[in-house]
Amino acid sequence: MVTERRYTATELLPHIDWAYFFHAWGVPARSDEAQALKAEGLQMLQALDADGLIAKGRVGLFKAGAQGDDIVLATDEGQATAIPCLRQQHTVDGGPNLCLADFVKPWGEQGAEDTVGVFATMVDYDPDGRYGRDAYQRMMAQTLCDRMAESAACRLHQEVRTTIWGYTADEQLTMSEIIQEKNIGIRPAVGYPSLPDQSLNFLLDKLIGMSEMGIRLTENGAMRPHASVSGLMIAHPASRYFAIGPIDTQQMEDYAHRRGMAMDEIKRFIINRR
Repeated sequence: MVTERRYTATELLPHIDWAYFFHAWGVPARSDEAQALKAEGLQMLQALDADGLIAKGRVGLFKAGAQGDDIVLATDEGQATAIPCLRQQHTVDGGPNLCLADFVKPWGEQGAEDTVGVFATMVDYDPDGRYGRDAYQRMMAQTLCDRMAESAACRLHQEVRTTIWGYTADEQLTMSEIIQEKNIGIRPAVGYPSLPDQSLNFLLDKLIGMSEMGIRLTENGAMRPHASVSGLMIAHPASRYFAIGPIDTQQMEDYAHRRGMAMDEIKRFIINRR
């Protein structure tokens, strides 16, 4: 079953991580310039809220199990979708070479043994149409929309943990603690360091209907509008974020096989291979 949510800019304001907002502008977070920029951002958020700007979210919970480095999701119709994952080839601290599938229970003899969430959030807004030739205002609006899509994912993840899925129903974390990732479980996003293959968006679209909420996919798997986020939600208490890093030829060949694509084809979908 897919759950939908709609959030206003006011509702998402406590969930915004301003550190990434400052990073997008190349401004030190503890500078006077950053505080002035945040004040402008808050003022524009009020204007966007008055315009009726809405962030949309969707999440589906699926029975799941790990098969090797794949996360297999089972639908209510009895169909299974494999989400191939990549494994770290090199670690800095000598720790384990992680793969997202490590944080999902193995696929049992009777089928799935775990649950994994699939989510997407988006903000459909046209800064060009609202601010015309004012490049600064357009960039400010786009940056805020990007932050709203991310904060919608944060808010949706919180609801999944506490109510929709409810695996930490008694969670009592402040927003600061949530932004510091002190909650149980992760939400790795497609195109990010632990899930760098944008072609996975085509699979996620089939699972939760991202296109039905207004997200369009390019031929390279990129999402439009730009302010869109998609990915997985994993509840394992030991799960954590990590970067895949360089992918050697042997693993790329194995991944292409599991993804059902030719080597040259899959390479164009993977972000930051080095």
